[in-house]
Amino acid sequence: MEKEPSNKRVKPLSRVTSLASLIPPVRATPLKRFSQTLQRSISFRSDSRPDLFSPRPWSRNMPPANTKRRDSKLWSETFDVCVNHMLTSKEIKRQEAIFELSQGEEDLIEDLKLAKKAYHDPMLKLSIMTEQELNQIFGTLDSLIPLHEDLLRRLQEVRKPDGSTEHVGHILVGWLPCLNSYDSYCSNQVAAKALLDHKKQDHRVQDFLQRCLESPFSRKLDLWNFLDIPRSRLVKYPLLLREILRHTPNDHPDQQHLEEAINIIQGIVAEINTKTGESECQYYKERLIYLEEGQRDSLIDNSRVVCCHGDLKNNRGVKLHVFLFEEVLVITRAITHNEQLCYQLYRQPIPVRELVLEDLQDGEVRLGGSIRGAFSNNERIKNFFRVSFKNGSQSQTHSLQANDSFNKQQWLNCIRQAKEKVTCAGKAGVLNSEAHFLLSPNGSRVPQGETTLERMDQSDCESDCSMDTSEISIDCERMEQTNSCENEKQVETNV
Repeated sequence: MEKEPSNKRVKPLSRVTSLASLIPPVRATPLKRFSQTLQRSISFRSDSRPDLFSPRPWSRNMPPANTKRRDSKLWSETFDVCVNHMLTSKEIKRQEAIFELSQGEEDLIEDLKLAKKAYHDPMLKLSIMTEQELNQIFGTLDSLIPLHEDLLRRLQEVRKPDGSTEHVGHILVGWLPCLNSYDSYCSNQVAAKALLDHKKQDHRVQDFLQRCLESPFSRKLDLWNFLDIPRSRLVKYPLLLREILRHTPNDHPDQQHLEEAINIIQGIVAEINTKTGESECQYYKERLIYLEEGQRDSLIDNSRVVCCHGDLKNNRGVKLHVFLFEEVLVITRAITHNEQLCYQLYRQPIPVRELVLEDLQDGEVRLGGSIRGAFSNNERIKNFFRVSFKNGSQSQTHSLQANDSFNKQQWLNCIRQAKEKVTCAGKAGVLNSEAHFLLSPNGSRVPQGETTLERMDQSDCESDCSMDTSEISIDCERMEQTNSCENEKQVETNV
C-alpha cells in the first residue's frame, strides 16, 4: 500500500543547532538568589515604552523548559552542625549574614559571566548585533567581574576550616572604594536599555533572546534582568552590611569597621545615584523634539533630574508620554525619529509653580464628547487627574488617565511634592535675597543657588502607564533631605 504524503510541517533544526553550539554549558551550582527585599533605585522600566513586537509564533507551542533554579543555601546547613551547637543564637545569625554576603558574590560573578558567554559572545559571532551596539548595551560589565572576584577571594581567605568567619569589617573598608567604578556602568543603563528595546524590533535579535529565555540556563530571566543585576547588587550592600552589624556584639573588633564600611557604601551609592539621575535626565532632554522655537524653555534646559515620567492618556484616548522635571511638566508624544525613540512636544511646557492639580473622581470625565462618553465602558473613565495652567493669554487644561489607581496616586504625590519643592525654594530665595539686601551696602541682591536633587530609577514591570519610580524614590528622598519645609512622606515609585 502506497504511503500517503504527510502534511505535517517539520521544523528545521539547523538554526537551533548553530545557536546551541555557541551557548556554553552553565554549572548548576545551588546558589542563593538575590533577596526579595531589595530596594529598587537606579532601575529602568520597560513599561515606559510601547511593546513593539508580539511573541514569535513558534514560541507559543514550545513545551515548558526545565528551568535551573538556585536553591536557598544557609551557613548552618552548609558547614559542620557540631560547630553550631557551640555558638550563641546571635553569633549564628552573624555567620548567616556574612555567608549571605559571600554567597551573593558567587551568584553575581556567575550571572555576569553568563551574560557575556550566553548573550554577548554568540550575538557577536552570529553578527546578530554589531560590536559597537553590543558595547553600548553591555557597557563596562566585563570590568566588574574582577572586582567581585577579588572580594570573594578575600572573604574565602578569612573563613576558618569550620566555616566560621571572625572579621570582615577591615576587608570591606579596604574593598568598597572599588565600587566607584560602577559610575560609568550605571550612567550608561538608560541608553543601553533604549538601544536594547529598539534592537528587539529586529526579528533575529528577538528570536535569539526568546530562545535564550526559554532555555534552562536563563532561569526565566531575560537579558535586561542580567544586565541590571550589578545595579541591584550595588544598592543591596547597605542592607547586607547593616544586617551583619545588627548581629555583631558592641565589643567586637568588627563593630567600628562595619560602621565605617556602611558610611562608605552609602556615600558611593548616593554619588552614583546622583550622576545616574543627571545622565538619564540629559538623555531624555536630548530626545525632546520641539515643533517650534517657542516651546523651548529654560526650565527644561536647566533641569538635572527627571522626577518621574511615563505613559498617560488624555480624555480622547490619545497616548501621551509625560515628563515631570524639577520645575516643569512636559507633555509629549512618543515618535520614532532617525530610528530612535524620541518625544515630540504636544503642548507648551507647564511650569510647576503655576500648575494647578486636580484629583478627579471616577466617572467625572467624559471620553471624547457626550455621545462617546455616554456609551463608553466604565473602566475607561477611571483614574483621571487634571493639570491646568493659565498665564495671561496662555492657558492649558489636560485630563490625564493613569492605567490604575496606584499609578494615578504616584503621579499625584510626585506633582504635589514637586510643587512644594518649588514653593519652598521660592520662599527661601526671597528670605535669602532680603537678608543679603539688608547686609549689602549697595543694596544688591544675590540670586538663589540651585539645589542638587537625586533620582533613582525602578525595574522592569509591564504597564501601559509607567512610573519611573526607581528614579522617583531617591529624588523625593533628596528633596526631603535638602529642604526642611518638605514634610510629606517620600514617594517610592518605579521608569
